[in-house]
Amino acid sequence: MKNIPSFNNLIEKSIVDHWDLDALTDYKGVTYQYKDVARKIEKIHILFDEVGVERGDKIAICGRNCTHWAVAFLATLTYGAVAVPILHEFTPENVHYIVNHSEAKLLFCGDVVGPTLTPDEMPALDGIINIDDFSLMIARKEALNVAREHLNEYFGRKYPKNFRREHVHYYKEDDPDELALINYTSGTTGYSKGVMIPYRALWSNMDFANKVLGSHMKAGDNVVSILPMAHMYGMAFEFLYEFTFGCHLWFLSRLPSPAIIAQAFREVKPIIIIAVPLVIEKILRKRVFPKLTPNIKLMMKVPVLGARIKKKICDALYDSFGGCLYEIIVGGAAFSYEIENFLHDIKFPVTVGYGATECAPIITYEDYTQSRVGSCGRAVVNMEVKIDSPDPENIEGEILARGLNVMLGYYKNEDATKEALDKDGWYHTGDLATMDSDGYVYIRGRSKNMLLTPNGQNVYPEEVEDKLNSLPLVLESVMVQREDKFVALVYPDYETIKAQGLTPEQISEAMEQNRTNLNKVIPSYAKISSIELQEVEFEKTPKKSIKRYLYK
Repeated sequence: MKNIPSFNNLIEKSIVDHWDLDALTDYKGVTYQYKDVARKIEKIHILFDEVGVERGDKIAICGRNCTHWAVAFLATLTYGAVAVPILHEFTPENVHYIVNHSEAKLLFCGDVVGPTLTPDEMPALDGIINIDDFSLMIARKEALNVAREHLNEYFGRKYPKNFRREHVHYYKEDDPDELALINYTSGTTGYSKGVMIPYRALWSNMDFANKVLGSHMKAGDNVVSILPMAHMYGMAFEFLYEFTFGCHLWFLSRLPSPAIIAQAFREVKPIIIIAVPLVIEKILRKRVFPKLTPNIKLMMKVPVLGARIKKKICDALYDSFGGCLYEIIVGGAAFSYEIENFLHDIKFPVTVGYGATECAPIITYEDYTQSRVGSCGRAVVNMEVKIDSPDPENIEGEILARGLNVMLGYYKNEDATKEALDKDGWYHTGDLATMDSDGYVYIRGRSKNMLLTPNGQNVYPEEVEDKLNSLPLVLESVMVQREDKFVALVYPDYETIKAQGLTPEQISEAMEQNRTNLNKVIPSYAKISSIELQEVEFEKTPKKSIKRYLYK
């Protein structure tokens, strides 16, 4: 393995080097400079010390993006503890499961998530801390109460002549293969898998980003954080890289609507935008395409005149993103070919990347100046990619990835680890693709049944089906995706229906009630839009598994 420096040293160096620069801002709210972040990190470290947190202990963080979420995460890593970021959209049952499964000692929790949780369901926690102001929601150790009450006093006693740059000393003994964080996949029940991300993977992603973006950015540049930081895509490239580079991060701390996002782009003027396809597609379909009349489309095909019109459209679109942009990197879900082709045609700076939580997350990328429509780029620095196919250029096969970005495995799940990582270190993504002679990867489809929402959330249909199958009059079900909606195909219990003499109207009412009840216990991004009844039983394999490919 190559000589890999301490990842926490990158955090420490950035804080020291950019001491007086703005670091974190809640959009329309508070701003912290790098020195303010350092003070808050130090206070959390004192709290950890007082309550007996040790190196390697797990600290869970669940809440919407905000400055204090970032502080809690940075404090955890730089202390030598293991961060467990949890998507705030998870159901309370899933949050309980992740906290317990990860053996977290403390939970930092946002004010939206907190009231939905049941502390008694997380008996091993020493306490729950409110992310918004770091007040205590629950304290099961008196030391936690005392430490929080006297935290400012302890801080003042430790640094009587003010806290300065030279006091910033973080945990830098992190071995490349040491566990840095456990990121739970976006499952819909308590069966989410905990992806173990080592320090080498975090460093490798920063190394990649610096090589491809570093020359186009400078300390103090602005970045808008839209994607959830609990997801590896947003964490790596809307938070960690920019923080270690000295950028100013702006968090849309409440649920960002397309209008708010557009307003933030215009005001903040980001240097780079990391987005899922849905954000870009909505802007184009609502703000650009309606203005393209048949006459304009016709003129766009005329050589000289068309080039001028395309440039005018590109400039207007560029200004709508703040006018300072180097490029937009799209990932997390399939990008509309129509949208991507149009953007390339007008020479707009957009590119598509590909990754997985298990690779922390980046696998392939190419700068927009070298990108190709329909491709998600080429293997990034520190990674190898191959297609498991006898003819990768013409016959699709599974994407395999190997390198510094790859996870250690799944936490307390050896069977799943052995299935995903082979003996030669290749991670089996479950995604199907081809690769041209220049190494550009073209994703052709998804395997392993996983479904993707338009905004990049992973949905595992078996977990939704398991809950649906337990509801009245449902024998079997298959969850399918139609455009941006999920539909449940249900083979009902006709024997019971006949015995009870139910009418078609009563059956429809029962299924609608099932849909309502189901949607209450699964995340919002996995909700079922409708239920369709099947007259005959689903076709099955010899092992009695449903041939779900017949119903896509």
